Amino acid sequence: MEIPEVRRQLRAAIDQAKREAAARRERSDAASRAYAEFLERRAVPTFRTFAAALVAEGFKFKIFTPADSVKLASESTGEDFVEIVLDSTLDPPRVTGHTSRSRGRRSISSERPVKAGADPADLTEEDVLQFLVEEIVPFVER
Repeated sequence: MEIPEVRRQLRAAIDQAKREAAARRERSDAASRAYAEFLERRAVPTFRTFAAALVAEGFKFKIFTPADSVKLASESTGEDFVEIVLDSTLDPPRVTGHTSRSRGRRSISSERPVKAGADPADLTEEDVLQFLVEEIVPFVER
């Protein structure tokens, strides 16, 4: 094989990788902007309302809003929580829910999309509520 042909193919692969990386950065930036709006306008208010309903039912939970996420955590143990974050390691980035609960000395964690296949801009309050209702069951069935 001739060196000029190898170099031509190598340069083509490098150029393609650069174009794909730029496109991935654009998708990630757009998702981050949409996620920030989703968090502020839909996720945090829904989490607050859900926490108030839990307290009214006798379950002690608080809301935390660390950078770029919202977390519903049990007041009795910091290991029991449900949170929503933007998973930017995926392409395109997705809003992911992370749940952790303790059972004695064991800790059980799980992750899943808030709504499969949905972009951050497309998520609604109902999507967040559905996610919370499904994820809270292990905490309230004790």
